[in-house]
This record gives sequence, structure tokens and C-alpha cells, in this order.
Amino acid sequence: MKVTQPFIQKIVIVGGGTAGWMAAATLGNIFKDSKDVEIELVESDEIGIIGVGEATIPPLITILEKLGIDLVDFIQNTQATFKLGIEFADWKALQHSYFHPFGTLGASIDGHDFYQCWFRTTQTDNTSELMDHSPEAQLAKLNRFFVPHQCINTPLAKTKFALHLDSALAGQYLRRFAEERGVKRTVGTVEHAISPNKQIISHITLSDGRKISADFFIDCTGFKGVLIEQSLNAGYEDWSDFLPCNKAVTVQTENTDTIRPYTLATAREAGWTWNIPLQHRTGNGYVYCDKFISDEQAMDTLFGCIEGKPINQPRVIPFSTGLRKQPWKGNCLSLGLAQGFLEPLESTAIHLVSRSLQLFVRMFPTKTPNGLLIDEFNRRLKQDYEEIRDFLILHYCTTERTDTEFWRWCQQMPLPESLKNKIDFFSLSGGIIPSVEELFQPTSWYSVFDGMGVRPQCANPTVNALDADKLALSLRAGSNAIRDAALKQPEHKHFIREYCQAEAPDKLM
Repeated sequence: MKVTQPFIQKIVIVGGGTAGWMAAATLGNIFKDSKDVEIELVESDEIGIIGVGEATIPPLITILEKLGIDLVDFIQNTQATFKLGIEFADWKALQHSYFHPFGTLGASIDGHDFYQCWFRTTQTDNTSELMDHSPEAQLAKLNRFFVPHQCINTPLAKTKFALHLDSALAGQYLRRFAEERGVKRTVGTVEHAISPNKQIISHITLSDGRKISADFFIDCTGFKGVLIEQSLNAGYEDWSDFLPCNKAVTVQTENTDTIRPYTLATAREAGWTWNIPLQHRTGNGYVYCDKFISDEQAMDTLFGCIEGKPINQPRVIPFSTGLRKQPWKGNCLSLGLAQGFLEPLESTAIHLVSRSLQLFVRMFPTKTPNGLLIDEFNRRLKQDYEEIRDFLILHYCTTERTDTEFWRWCQQMPLPESLKNKIDFFSLSGGIIPSVEELFQPTSWYSVFDGMGVRPQCANPTVNALDADKLALSLRAGSNAIRDAALKQPEHKHFIREYCQAEAPDKLM
């Protein structure tokens, strides 16, 4: 006789912010036509949003499309600008910079990977830079953005982009979206999550005495992890040995005349600073390791490099890099900072929330927790975190800088075996073999390897079968075509003004 498990009838999300309201929007959209599943989000008006970093990566665009959200409306309501990639200044060496673009580099030639073809030409008289073959890098260099409907059948047709956005406004937008789909919002401060056996949460209690029960809980309570850690003792795997930065100081400034269509990440004495332009202001921050500089020194460094007038008081935010040992335990899923933290160097925070939700929906549970689903979710999510962790470490460990103690430490830092293998494999003949569903595809690895001066010993021997002169001509023609197309596009700020200008922030309510 077939036994069916009872379906979940109520989900409670504890904590708002981007993570909480993204969960509410995703699940609310799935169950908008169902009367059998109730979704409630509990948040306190007294708890602020951390909001470290306001940059995203292209998967966000896909998420918005799947939810049926109009992109222009979202941009206008979050004061967003466009992001084509990240410029890394002073990472390899002082006065040196490189670009990590979205999208792909060139196209395969006679079945050969484009990077292999490009690297083959560097052995002769080719003078082109790798980024000459990236539409995103060319546009960013010119401070331009592309008009999609005008770029069909041009080298810019497959250009990828993400957004710089105001995380608080994004949370408000997703809240409205979720509430329109039936998600209930409850205002209150959670004092306890009750779990008699440290395996299952029965209910939460609020500071005013109210009790809220559910079949499943989603913990979006930030670093505290009120449910997943304080109640269920899920544990935390600390990765500070690999990524030593443990604090960030942030400040917002008025915009300058230029609004870059990319994030600027500049290496500093003991970490790096970010500069993220929005339509109404610019976000700035310094991610650093307090073993090498003090909070006061970090603040002085940040204020010494900002371009506009400060419009708020700076905040120092401590963090611990790592991941919950059990991001999903029993009937509780952790999201956002409650789940883990990887510094915002590659803007992956919102992606990890959406990725977690994607995996969770695939493995959606019944009322009775299933160890097989939970273990597979946790395994897959850890794999995602480790992939991003390794990619972040690559930016540090390949530096040539020796001017400060921090950067000398980075040259000798311990490396995970998974990253050692990637570096060794690439160093032989430029090989990169991505796993299934990896976030960072070959273009990303090629960009950082090349930008940090890491080159393979030789190209794959098969590309020697190609005529080097013809190959160089083909690559030159391709890069020229990209540049010609990019020159026809409007400046980034003019594009925004024409197509998606936002109202003043006080009107976006």
C-alpha cells in the first residue's frame, strides 16, 4: 500500500530584507493560486538591514523574468544602474588594472576554445588584449551601455549585464510583489524558536508573547541565525584561513558626473574598496582584515578615496566568512547571512539566496523532513559556496604585490586542494573544465587568470594546426567589430535618462 506524506500547509519566513522578501516573492509566486499553502513573513521594524554591497550578477535578471517582474519598473523603483562587470585596480600590482566581464569571450574557431586561439596568437605578433574580445569590457571602457533592440545581429547581441541597486528599495519592491500574491506580513521581534529536540522547530515566540506555528521555517535573521543556530545548533564552518578579511566599513556619497556601468574594486593596504554608482547616490565600502589595520585606519582609507560628498554616517560591520554546516536542518532552511557569508568581491550574495531557493523548490519537502532531500541540498549548496570561495581566493593568491604585510601574506596563503587543482590544470595548457551548474564559467576564470598575469606553459597543441597569420587577422577583425559597435551606443547615464530614469527616492513609496 502506497503511503503519502502530508503536504506543507504553512511556511513562516523569519526576517525581511532582500533575503526574506526574495523568499516570500518566490514562494508567494509559486503558490499564488493555491489556497492550501499559507506563507507568512515575520519581521521587526526595529532591526536594520546590513546591506553590504549593492551589486548583482546576471542571474538576477533571469530571476526577475521568471517572477514576471517588469525590468524597467524594477530598475526605476530600486534606483538601479547597469553593471557589465568589475574592474580590478591594483590587485596584480600597483598601477595595474584588469576587467572581469559578464558574457563570453569571442567564439570558438573550428571547434577550438577561443582562449586557446587567442593565446596561440600571443606566441607570434598578436598585440590584442584578451578584453578586446569582450563586448562588456569594450562598452565599459567607453563608459557606454547598449540598446538591446538596436544590437540584434551585431557583435553586441549577446552582451550580458546585471544591476547595481539599492538593497533596501529592492526589499521593499519584493515585499509589495509578495504581498500582492498573498504573503502575510507580521510585525514583531522573534525572541525564541522553540525546538524541544534540536531537530524540529515547533513554533516561534515574539517579544509581545505571541506564538506562531508552522510546518516549515525559513531563517533570514542575519548573522545571529536565531532559528538555524541558536535553536537548532547547525554549526558553522569558518573559512577565515582562506579569506582573512573580517570587517567592512561602508558609507554612501553623492554621485559625481560619471556613472560607471561597472563595479570598481580597488586593492588597498589590507583589503579592497568598492565603488558602486546608483541613480541617486554611490555606495562605497572597504573590506579589510583587522589583523593588519585598525578600524580607524580603514575608515581613513575609505574617506581618502571616495569621490563624492558623504551623505550618511559610516558603519563598521564585522563578519565571519564561511557556511553553516547544515544550511537546511529539520524543518528549517537558512538564507542570506543566516546561511553563510562570502565577501562581496564578486557580488554573489543575492545569487546565493536565489540559488538556495532554486534548489529548495526542486527538493520541496513534505511535513515530515526527509534526510535524503536535506543531505543532497546541503551537499549541492556547499559545492556552490566552495566554487565561489575558490574563485575569490584566486584574486588574492596570485598577486605580485609585496608592499604591505597583508599582500605578502596573500602570496603565501593556504589554498584549498580544489583551487590548487584548477590552477595546476590551467598552468599546463590553459585548460578549464567547469562542472555542471557552476556559476563561474571559463570566461570568468580566463579573465582573472589573465588579469593577474597567470599564463599557461603553452596552448593546447591542437591549435598549432591553425594558420597563425589567418588566426590573428580573424581575431583582429572580431575585436574591431566589437569596438565599432560599442562606439555607436549611448553613454551609460544617457541610456538611463532615456529609458529607465527613476524618480527621486522620496517619491518611491
